[in-house]
Amino acid sequence: MYRAEANAETGALVHGVQLACADAASMRRHQQELSVLLVHHALEEQTHCAPVQTVQGQRLECTLRPQVLADWLPGHDTLGLQGRLHPTGPANPRQDLEREILVAMLASPTGFTFPSVAALASAIRVRRHIAEAARKTALAFKTAAAERPAAYWHYDEEHGFLLQPGRCLIEALTCATQPDATGKLYDFSCYRATEYVILLGIALEAREHHPGLLARLQEVNTVHAIRSGQFHEVFLVEEGRMDEPLPPRYYVPGDRVWFRNPDEHSSNVTGYEGSWVIYMGGGLFSNFWQRERPYTLEAKCLEIYHWRDGVHADAQGELQIDEARVERQCQGTLQDPEKARWIMQRMLRMRDPQGVYAEGGCIDTTREHPRGVSMEDSDLPLPDFAAAS
Repeated sequence: MYRAEANAETGALVHGVQLACADAASMRRHQQELSVLLVHHALEEQTHCAPVQTVQGQRLECTLRPQVLADWLPGHDTLGLQGRLHPTGPANPRQDLEREILVAMLASPTGFTFPSVAALASAIRVRRHIAEAARKTALAFKTAAAERPAAYWHYDEEHGFLLQPGRCLIEALTCATQPDATGKLYDFSCYRATEYVILLGIALEAREHHPGLLARLQEVNTVHAIRSGQFHEVFLVEEGRMDEPLPPRYYVPGDRVWFRNPDEHSSNVTGYEGSWVIYMGGGLFSNFWQRERPYTLEAKCLEIYHWRDGVHADAQGELQIDEARVERQCQGTLQDPEKARWIMQRMLRMRDPQGVYAEGGCIDTTREHPRGVSMEDSDLPLPDFAAAS
């Protein structure tokens, strides 16, 4: 019979991590290997693992125990998870981030399914790479501009920014997004930046554990950029739906997150329809314009709310956002607790459907994360651009 834990405060089902089992032998192997992983992250006493029967077949399901869910993720809130796991601060930032990722996955209301524990460990590492890369990423603030380091990239009108022949994809992505590598900030949108950060996370994992995949990624990026809708289809999985939204404070480090601008007028300004960010863990979302000032959920909502106060027309009659005015408005609101509470109550609602500007806030119903890239479950549908041409 199928079993799923429920969050003690919200009643939301928790499907956690699931490992597909072909037979009894694979079930035993998964149990043994998962036990080793849980011990490594000091989670063996906090979890419950058991076989379950689903319409797809038998699986080993692992979730946090009900009391642990209530203590660590009250209201299905992962934003305070790092502080609850490490109240005196992280002792080993890399391992602590992986532990935070695994705990958040074990609390998933939709469930993360893997063919093996090795594939689960790979997914955790990819998310860590993405979160770490997001922390280092900084861009020049020009939402409509497009620039890359010329030593690594060249622009093709039809195919986008392409990798220079003989250049390393990992180095190219790093130099485009991390000013520590070049001493320069490059111009491109936060949406495109999330693609580069995610691809960098995938490439770093592939370099260590799936070199064949890295070689294919390298080859593809020399002939055609995978971007926008195609990037989503090739590299990402979307969790949640409009009719079955994820809990509003549930995020796993490494998620790509969209915050919608619920103000119709200011959303007409190019680049301000919403904001694409990476959840980096510890309750913080990426700020690619000022990486030293990452966003909390509340700070991101406040900024987006005040975009409406920064709208103006330039000399050509084009709508623009005055960021300095937005910043002043945000600071003023922070000095007015009653106004700040009202804005948060308004903005922390789930967003309206596309094209609707009514009572919804800026919180999306979904999250995006990379597809599997391990040797066992790599399912990236990389296009064959050579064959297509």
